Amino acid sequence: MGDEHDRHGAPEHYLDGFARTLAEVAATGRRLTREELKARRALGEQAADAGHGLRALIVAHLAATRAAWPSVPGSADSRLATLAAVEQAIDAFAEGYERAQRLTVRREEAARREFIDDLLYGRSDLGRLAERAERFGLRLSRAHAVAVAEGPSAYGEQGPVARRVEAAVLARFDSRSILLTTKNGRMLCVAPGEEDEILQHFAQQAQAATDGCRVAIGRPQHGAGGVVQSYEEALAALEMAARLGLPGPVLRAADLLVYPVLARDRQALVDLVSHTLGPLTAARGGAVPLLDTLGAYFDSGCVAAEAARRLALSVRALTYRLDRIRALTGADPADPAHRYMLQTAVIGARLLDWPNQPL
Repeated sequence: MGDEHDRHGAPEHYLDGFARTLAEVAATGRRLTREELKARRALGEQAADAGHGLRALIVAHLAATRAAWPSVPGSADSRLATLAAVEQAIDAFAEGYERAQRLTVRREEAARREFIDDLLYGRSDLGRLAERAERFGLRLSRAHAVAVAEGPSAYGEQGPVARRVEAAVLARFDSRSILLTTKNGRMLCVAPGEEDEILQHFAQQAQAATDGCRVAIGRPQHGAGGVVQSYEEALAALEMAARLGLPGPVLRAADLLVYPVLARDRQALVDLVSHTLGPLTAARGGAVPLLDTLGAYFDSGCVAAEAARRLALSVRALTYRLDRIRALTGADPADPAHRYMLQTAVIGARLLDWPNQPL
């Protein structure tokens, strides 16, 4: 065994003292000492840190045992003592190996979590962040988009749903260009911006894994800052959908750009809602029923029969409400000249949570 590696590919350094110990055990029948077991654990840790496979290392130990066997005295007690020593030695070696692997996994998980936090919050130097990103399969010189899945209950990093979705996505697409994780109870998928099918598949798998799941997809953006921007767009889309009651299990930030534009100038939005819809508060029963009527009417494409169905009203009752709205506001929902102002005001009321919240 004078070569750098034995015939099984394991460096002979990790067998240091093993044959000598077997010979002593065979001669005396003793068990391994505490120091010998400690040494075997330490060698197992070193082997794991060096990246050697445990299977090859165990085979190397067994091969060394077989090579030393002819020198073992022939009594049954000696052979049993030797086998017990082999068992002790390999168990201690494997224990050290596995301990080192667990520490490595924990360090990797901590480094991955730190990278994800820095990436999504933009807290790190962009050049350094780009270097770290390559370790996790992302080339930040390319455009990336982020999909965020939100369910009825929080998703955990090692939870069964997150693992199932991750396995389904990575079984179909190249894992080297995708980052799957969780953040604040949501599942996230970061993928190259030109590969929209990855995010679509992620959305499908998330919905299949959880009833009531909703997924928002941010726009593709370039650079490390682009990942943050796409992530924030997806979060904003989820928040907007919840506030406005938008339909659809999959939302695209690109389709919702009008809402942030409206919300950007809050005072103008307050003025619009107050001036256009404020008179509805004078109606019997308050503004809410008439506001709901306008919302259903516009959401149904201004088709009275469909709006009445959504509200569980007769068409006659719906028509009466539309007449009341026209009388109170001076604006006719059926008139194209008034429709845009009324619909924008309804969206503004949802954004401002009016009339639940005073303007």
